[in-house]
Amino acid sequence: MSQPDSAMSILKQPRAVWAVAFASVIAFMGIGLVDPILPAIGAELHANKAQVELLFTSYMAVTGLAMLITGFVSSRIGAKRTLLLGLSFVVLFAALAGASDTIGQIVGFRAGWGLGNALFIATALATIVGAASGGVASAIILYEAALGIGIATGPLLGGFLGGISWRAPFFGTATLMAVGFVAILVMLPKTPVPAKRISVMDPLKALRHRGLLTMGMTALFYNFGFFTLLAFTPFPLGMGAHELGLVFFGWGLALAITSVFVAPRVQARFGTLPGICGALSLFALLLAAMAVLTSVIPALVILVILSGALLGVNNTLVTEAVMKVSPVERPVASAGYSFLRFIGGAIAPWLAGTLSDTYNDHVPYVVGTIGVLLALVTLYIGRNSLGGLDTEAPRVKERHQPEPVAAGAILLAVDSSPAAPEVTDVAGRAALERKVPVQVLHVREVDVMAEDSVELESAADAESSLSDRIQQLRALGVQAFGVVRTSVGDHADVARTILDQVSQTSPAVVVIGAGHRGAVARLMGGDVPALVQAGAGCDVYVVAPSSDSLSKV
Repeated sequence: MSQPDSAMSILKQPRAVWAVAFASVIAFMGIGLVDPILPAIGAELHANKAQVELLFTSYMAVTGLAMLITGFVSSRIGAKRTLLLGLSFVVLFAALAGASDTIGQIVGFRAGWGLGNALFIATALATIVGAASGGVASAIILYEAALGIGIATGPLLGGFLGGISWRAPFFGTATLMAVGFVAILVMLPKTPVPAKRISVMDPLKALRHRGLLTMGMTALFYNFGFFTLLAFTPFPLGMGAHELGLVFFGWGLALAITSVFVAPRVQARFGTLPGICGALSLFALLLAAMAVLTSVIPALVILVILSGALLGVNNTLVTEAVMKVSPVERPVASAGYSFLRFIGGAIAPWLAGTLSDTYNDHVPYVVGTIGVLLALVTLYIGRNSLGGLDTEAPRVKERHQPEPVAAGAILLAVDSSPAAPEVTDVAGRAALERKVPVQVLHVREVDVMAEDSVELESAADAESSLSDRIQQLRALGVQAFGVVRTSVGDHADVARTILDQVSQTSPAVVVIGAGHRGAVARLMGGDVPALVQAGAGCDVYVVAPSSDSLSKV
């Protein structure tokens, strides 16, 4: 469980967090920034659709390949230098793309831009969390806000600047990223080099695991639909840069909202795998409708925006599934998965343009629909390797007393916060009064958002914190043992993990700290103590910091 921060305002973050968050906005803008100017680039540089779509293909291809080296680089030079290296590439190649005179030059410079973006995005979230100085939940909300603002406003900025010239969005990105580079250089303290180094081959080796391979191949096929929609649709819409910017602003806004707020609720209601299948099925239907209604511009606009809502749900649930099925560390699993999914993102735009040039504008959407259906088939074939998606990620092996808790004992759900000793002391005194043992549950949280995730606590730190609490209880004369479990998803998944432990052990009382209350907790997906109280079916005591008394919920 992450450290409590309900009293901390989202705005009260170190300058380093704000610097990385600002640069993240600009980085995410790059996803849809060129959408509104694709037709203008084609017209001015006398390029066909397939040639113009290579702007996406080169960007995605290099981004996918770069995912194999991001861990290798950051584990050797540290997070700050990796961020600055990535930003410097974006500044350089975005400016060169804006100064280009041929479509081939732009395509080449977009490849360099993709390399820079991969280095930056793969490192940004972990850097924000590391620099948060206790306000972890607030820092994550800032990153999610940066992601949403960047994806939504990228097309809007591209449309506004594209109305001036197709070159302006490239120069605008270079300028903003240069500001981000200076901000991070000045405000972010030097970050240490990780103790463990990651090999270039580690992400590829991780794909030997069938579950991770299944999710990667699912994303590869699904991205045929995603990038057909994103990269090709500006052509059949036939609008100016401003109008295209507004359409894809609506798409990006829908994607951002559903990825943060709707996806966790879909997962809680239907489950991860059913949620993915539902989102993909509806997306396939929308793409099929776009294939039929390609020439009906109002219908195409509505379908584009609706698809954003489905894609936001799917992206978050797929990322959560990747983290749950992965047998390796988060950065390695994410790199291997991203390498595969960007293959689809690289092929789809060029293929869509080629099919349109050869046949007509309807055919790319037919192929995109087939790609999404193949993603569903892949999920079905590999379903047996995805078992346990809606239970929990692989557990850290319990290294304490192995026997199960007797019914009627106390379950102490505690994190690594400064208040943990106080909460433990309350549970210990209650156990002495009742003459029952205490099982300590430490939930190690992995937070998932859209297409990224972050470990809020290492496995070693979680085990160390658990051991400290057990020793504290035993010093009081209480029989105590415990377990570390991993929660993958949004903040409310911490409560679901606690409730799962309750259902397995049937304690008489649950003791939990009050650190997850407040507006931040609600934005993160739930007030953990309230959710535990609602579903525990037994007494739940909430211990407020610096309080000598129990507050029974």
